[in-house]
Amino acid sequence: MPYEWDIKISEAPAQSGALLYGKGARPSARLHIWPYRSLPRRSFASIIAGAFLLLLIPIFPLLGSSLLWGILPFAMGALALLWFFVEKSYRDGEILEELSLWPDRIYLSRTGPGRAFQEWEANPYWVRLTNHAHGGPVPDYLTLKGGGREVEIGAFLSEDERPALYDDLARALTLIKSRRAGP
Repeated sequence: MPYEWDIKISEAPAQSGALLYGKGARPSARLHIWPYRSLPRRSFASIIAGAFLLLLIPIFPLLGSSLLWGILPFAMGALALLWFFVEKSYRDGEILEELSLWPDRIYLSRTGPGRAFQEWEANPYWVRLTNHAHGGPVPDYLTLKGGGREVEIGAFLSEDERPALYDDLARALTLIKSRRAGP
């Protein structure tokens, strides 16, 4: 799955003020979410090499003739366009969402294509996680509402990954709410 908890919540510990964000504690849980890459970099090199070899098939019979110079620019142009658009796809998919949870704070940051940065924070006690099964821009559209705003999370994930993320987030929010410090 293109998300992972690098700090997982396993169970609610005893009440303690040492877990609070305001006291400088590390997050109780932290989640990283990124788009799925169906074509890893190593396979990208293989695809370019394979396309180059396939483009050589119509070029070999033309070696030594003037027709070679008529077809060579188009073949190399097609290879350059393949390279350009796959690289553009990689750049457009450079999205990273990071969700950090403390008993008294939830913080979501999103670094998008072109390094556009957005952030949101709220008190987790008042945050509501919603799965918009229908009616959102994508099926099983996930939102977090709190702090006067509603933000999306994981909209770039696939249809079967968003419900799994919803279950994980609902469990984490339930546990983090139980960690609220006492008086």
